Amino acid sequence: MTTLALPSPLAIGLARGLTELKLFFRNKEQAIFTFAFPAGILAVIGSVFSQPYGDTGVESNQVLAASMVGAGIIATSFVNLSVSVALDREDGTLSRLRGTPMPAVSYFIGKIILVLVASIAETVLILAVGVGMYDLDLPTAPGKWLTFTWVFVLSVVSCSLIGIFTASLAKSASSASAVANLPYVGLQFISGVYMNPITWLPAGMVTVASFFPIKWSAQGFRSVFLPDSMARYEMAGTWELGKTSLVLGAWCVAGLVLCLVTFRWSNTRR
Repeated sequence: MTTLALPSPLAIGLARGLTELKLFFRNKEQAIFTFAFPAGILAVIGSVFSQPYGDTGVESNQVLAASMVGAGIIATSFVNLSVSVALDREDGTLSRLRGTPMPAVSYFIGKIILVLVASIAETVLILAVGVGMYDLDLPTAPGKWLTFTWVFVLSVVSCSLIGIFTASLAKSASSASAVANLPYVGLQFISGVYMNPITWLPAGMVTVASFFPIKWSAQGFRSVFLPDSMARYEMAGTWELGKTSLVLGAWCVAGLVLCLVTFRWSNTRR
């Protein structure tokens, strides 16, 4: 009798990703709030606070718009997955998936596909606000868009894996929201998302922020959407793209290891 080979973990993950997308967009309230929150924050804060950066021709709301691309990705990946994975565990979804041939890696791939699509939509919305309200210039050089691509991908993967890991630390879906939002909001302030230029912040705060992805993600996107003359307003006086790739890449590896070590199919605390 001929036995059929099981699909590869990648194929299972792609199929799970399609399911995750359907479930996400069917929940209209969740989808609208996820997309609207970072763009709404940008619209409000950027309208209230606006000042020029010396003779660069750049306004502070344009810097905020570039930084918020990174913050929006963190919201759709880290914060969203911290809650949704904890909810999957709490309502028994993960227990049911465990009875299928789906390995944990395929489940991770499915979640990352969801975040990838949602982050693309989130980025388009934030850039639309930046261009429409604050005259943010989109880059024309291919090298800038190449930088955008690898910063985007590394940010999505690293923060998605950290979000899945954070869900394992929470006792329930309700507590997962608090566990994720506290560091997310705090790190935005000390990572130079809201406080521009970042050199206004104490060096100790920036040193702490440098251990986490949001600082490097926001800095990477500033290098894409702002002129090179703005690099002098960074802590090192340059965009530090090499260090950005190393930190985000390291978090991809560390996040995967943490997920594999701590991931639980069921809520064993009950």
